[in-house]
Amino acid sequence: MNKVHLAKLLLIVGVALATFDCTFAATTHKHEKHTSKERLKDGSYSPRDAHHNEDGEHHVEFDHEAIIGNVKEAQEYDTLSPEESKKRLAVLIKMMDRNEDEFVDRHELKAWILRSFKKLSEEEAVDRFEEIDTNTDDKITWKEYMMDVYSMEDENHKKDITEYDSFEEEQKMIQDDKEMFNAADSDKDGSLTLEEFILFQNPEEHPQMLPIVLEQTMRDKDLNKDGQIDFVEFLGGSAQNHEQEWLVTEKERFDKDFDQNNDGILIGNEVLNWIVPSNEDVASDEVDHLFAAADDDHDDRLSYEEILNNYETFVGSEATDYGDHLTNIHRLDDEL
Repeated sequence: MNKVHLAKLLLIVGVALATFDCTFAATTHKHEKHTSKERLKDGSYSPRDAHHNEDGEHHVEFDHEAIIGNVKEAQEYDTLSPEESKKRLAVLIKMMDRNEDEFVDRHELKAWILRSFKKLSEEEAVDRFEEIDTNTDDKITWKEYMMDVYSMEDENHKKDITEYDSFEEEQKMIQDDKEMFNAADSDKDGSLTLEEFILFQNPEEHPQMLPIVLEQTMRDKDLNKDGQIDFVEFLGGSAQNHEQEWLVTEKERFDKDFDQNNDGILIGNEVLNWIVPSNEDVASDEVDHLFAAADDDHDDRLSYEEILNNYETFVGSEATDYGDHLTNIHRLDDEL
């Protein structure tokens, strides 16, 4: 073996060892909690699958969480052997199969995914609740929330903010949060239980909170205060930063996706359809994605065997990261 080949081999082995050492500390995949109340530039809430396919890359974490319904458990699956991962997935499959015909059809899978979305929101809310509830009395007061998010005891406290616009923006955020807090406080005792905090944390997912979502949206977007959103208001201040092609695309989206009665404006539920993402639609898209990956015989239903054979798509395991490491090593070998 000549020196060039020896050096190349040592480099590959070194990278492999370093990679496998890192595996024990952290996995390649990153499971992060869905950011509730995350708003996009146009004012709409971020859909749950916003980061599923991003920058030309498919992120399998979303698939795994949509099946497992818990971020912490999804992280645990990344440390399991393929055998253990399949064993646990087999238990989930039987729970998905509501009619016990040993197949998971599209309706059953969609219902399961929607259940997972609810559990993911609850998991996030529980974690945030524990962070904010500093006196551990199982309630969150407005003061506790203000201290956690804004580092002040109430909205009347003046912080040293040099930029006037920053101060105004913060005051607007506080006003919106307080309105949402009061709306979620169903018993009007001035504090939020965990059940009430779940409403506050993800208002876009709960029908009783949508009137406040609509009210705040109209206040922000209805610039001429005529009670409706026209196309210019729909675009907001972003139009000047884009070319004509983008404007045409946005007009088509405005007309076809949101303006249901074709009157050139958005009002009421039309505004909500624009602002609030549909978990039903996200779940349907995920069903299509998983069926495309696992329905090997194309009979429009998933057998237990098909799901288990594609377990890395549904739940992952340590083998998923192992495959990533091997790919990186082969890529390095090719480059050398």
